Amino acid sequence: MNYGDQQQEYKARFERWGYTHRISVLIDDTTVVFEPDEEGGYRALRIDDIATVPTGLLQALAEKLAKLIE
Repeated sequence: MNYGDQQQEYKARFERWGYTHRISVLIDDTTVVFEPDEEGGYRALRIDDIATVPTGLLQALAEKLAKLIE
């Protein structure tokens, strides 16, 4: 995905949670867990070390995940 001026790639894992799912994304050494929200997008649910992940990157990842699920 493009973020800033660079093409970046992240490892992700799809996890089934009952009737829903979560997607864990590894950003450097930080795991960010996204879940679907009520509007059909994604939100960051849990972040191991929130100080190391820029808010803009979280928003860009959530938007990318929503586009992939369409």
